[in-house]
Amino acid sequence: MKLLVDAGNSRLKWRLDDQGRVVSKGIGALDEPEWLAGLGPFADKISGVAVSTVASEGRRLDLASQLARLTSAPVRFHWAEPQRSGLVNGYTDCQKMGADRWHAMYAAWRRSDQGVAVVDAGSAVTVDYVSAGGQHLGGFILPGLQMMVRSLRTDAARIGFDPSQALDTTPGLSTTQCVNHGLAWLTAAMVGRIHDDVKRAGLRQVLVTGGDADRLVGLGLNAVVARELVLDGLALIDEEDQRP
Repeated sequence: MKLLVDAGNSRLKWRLDDQGRVVSKGIGALDEPEWLAGLGPFADKISGVAVSTVASEGRRLDLASQLARLTSAPVRFHWAEPQRSGLVNGYTDCQKMGADRWHAMYAAWRRSDQGVAVVDAGSAVTVDYVSAGGQHLGGFILPGLQMMVRSLRTDAARIGFDPSQALDTTPGLSTTQCVNHGLAWLTAAMVGRIHDDVKRAGLRQVLVTGGDADRLVGLGLNAVVARELVLDGLALIDEEDQRP
């Protein structure tokens, strides 16, 4: 069985695959060993570990140590690449791209025979465009919902509000409404720009992943929700790399 790990700056998702069948999966925090608890019964059956991470080097080393205590199976970290199977990275220096973006793009590229937009709505929102010919056309990185909420709480401390997942974009009639509707208004504007870009570039599909994927769809994003797109791409790449 193969353990797949998508590790962000503080939290991670994992999935245990057995020849394409999902045996178990979960989420956890990088600095808490409890996320390993669900893997205990399978530890001696893990044949390999594949990791996609954007965490700092210190956290990456901590993660490697946790995995080494769990299993003696080899641990492989996968990063962004210049190209793979027709998908060409638009970055001049691909090492500057977050691994999660590349792995999500690769999964999208492999499942779509047309140009595709890939939206990852996590702590930050990333948007990447891939042409029908496999050329990465570039993208955007924006603050996600929780990041914007934290910013308002920290830098505008006198603005008292109760955060929510509001999808209402009408003008607010209280401070709480003004904040929550304002965040939805900003997100809806982003959704409109994505649709414009997709049309302009002649792309045929939008895939969205990440914790706020449903919120973006609720605010009008015309997309297919692919909840584990990063892990899907990681699985494909690790399998390809292990072929003789």
